[in-house]
Amino acid sequence: MTQSWPATEIARMILDGFDSYREHFRGITLGARERFEQAQWQEIQRAAGARITLYEEKVSEVNGWLREGFAAAVLLDVEQWPLVKSAYIRLIDPRLDDELSETWYNSLFCSLFSHDLISDGCMFIHTTRPAMRSHVRAAQTRTYPLDGNLKGLLGAIFADYPFSVPYGDLEADLRRLEEQLRECLPDWVCKDPALVVELFSPVLYRNKGAYLVGRLFTQDEQWPLVIPLLHREGHGIEVDGLITDEAEVSIIFSFTRSYFMVDVAVPAEFVNFLKRILPGKHIAELYTSIGFYKHGKSEFYRALINHLASTDDRFIMAPGVRGMVMSVFTLPGFNTVFKIIKDRFAPSKTVDRATVIDKYRLVKSVDRVGRLADTQEFADFRFPRDKFEPECLAELLEVAPSTVALEDETVLIRHCWTERRMTPLNLYLEQASEAQVGEALEDYGQAIKQLAAANIFPGDMLLKNFGVTRHGRVVFYDYDEICFLTEVNFRHIPPPRYPEDEMSGEPWYSIGAHDVFPEEFPPFLFADIGQRKLFSRLHGELYDADYWKGLQAAIESGKVIDVFPYRRKAR
Repeated sequence: MTQSWPATEIARMILDGFDSYREHFRGITLGARERFEQAQWQEIQRAAGARITLYEEKVSEVNGWLREGFAAAVLLDVEQWPLVKSAYIRLIDPRLDDELSETWYNSLFCSLFSHDLISDGCMFIHTTRPAMRSHVRAAQTRTYPLDGNLKGLLGAIFADYPFSVPYGDLEADLRRLEEQLRECLPDWVCKDPALVVELFSPVLYRNKGAYLVGRLFTQDEQWPLVIPLLHREGHGIEVDGLITDEAEVSIIFSFTRSYFMVDVAVPAEFVNFLKRILPGKHIAELYTSIGFYKHGKSEFYRALINHLASTDDRFIMAPGVRGMVMSVFTLPGFNTVFKIIKDRFAPSKTVDRATVIDKYRLVKSVDRVGRLADTQEFADFRFPRDKFEPECLAELLEVAPSTVALEDETVLIRHCWTERRMTPLNLYLEQASEAQVGEALEDYGQAIKQLAAANIFPGDMLLKNFGVTRHGRVVFYDYDEICFLTEVNFRHIPPPRYPEDEMSGEPWYSIGAHDVFPEEFPPFLFADIGQRKLFSRLHGELYDADYWKGLQAAIESGKVIDVFPYRRKAR
């Protein structure tokens, strides 16, 4: 190692690129308030997509800077990169977003080198940042003591959160919020002089909503608090409710939702704040929920390798019907499934590998409206062979030999996606009570309708392609046939020309590549006659081509349909 090797210069260029990324990321994020105030709903969707693609665009740009600034023989001398890492650590130590900058460095390293060269000496497999510290009062928060007047406390909150558009009827909203708060909390809490509301100062924005997020606490207890705001065009800002139930707040921050836009100066402290009010959430999911999905991926990977190192857990095939395109395996003690593309698809599938990859990447950039499971894409996972049950490894090697390889005692997974593990809906219904069946089928129909409202058509709507979350929500998770709703040609089945047509095993009408006949859904979706009849009563309009055409017309006219991530109270 010579002193002239430009480790510090390379580290500085990587960090300059990170600063450029963060500046552009923050610029898009800060525009969220104005987009909300001006009701620019379509622009909100475009901004969300642009912010997601920004990361890879900036990594590619900085990769170009490095290749232009340093000779290949110098830049690609991997044996010198521990020096770059050391120099980079010195540069990021004073930062308030240092954990994100480690992930950025890893992305640049992986853009330059083969994954065979990944090591903790050259990059940040394990973080060098100190653990998140507990704070008596989280940074960037505002506190509101009770002072004996609940309505006064609520009024003080909204005085601190003005918009360029006035509140439509704040007095009525405050009365309603006070009633809801008294309903949500025990009587003694609302009278406790020690009651305090603590809110994160910046507003969180997503889709057509804005959210105040924080907690209520006394000396002995605490509750999460989310206050959603809507902009009713022509009627001002409306306070849409008050949510203190941890399960409902968890759903708002779910892995099935699009990412919030929120200006966060110290990401680790905000995530720590969220973790305190949502202790069941992993920090990977919380980072992802506020747009730092690449760092969420880093935290997920670290949790995975720590789990494998500290338990006897072994990979098994995931429960459920085997997929025709994807093979799915899981760790029983780790709430995730791993999905790989098979080398050969079932004959009924007309997609190819490249199309499947495009479909899964599409899900990252669309509005998931609480009904699509977020995914993380990985390349070149390496696991010890003894971490696989023999039957699982044998099946993976058989169905996807181009993706799964055995290298001595190491299993190489060249390409896979991870998703949150759920109970497949078909398996859930087999074990469910009559009441649970009714609730699940009601939510299954709502999932289809809400996806359609977001311009998403699942394609293959079989029960096995939907899962049930721990909160009982039905979520779609199989994306090889997903497409935009506006790409589909919904048709009524033409009447038979002759009596013989109805007796024929072949259709008497032409069928185009994008044609869908909703009248055919009932026997296709439900083998169980009772479930079929129940679903027809709950959501029979889904069997009518005109229903789908109406949604298409609304979307094509520019309408962004409301899909709320919380239960709304009747006014």
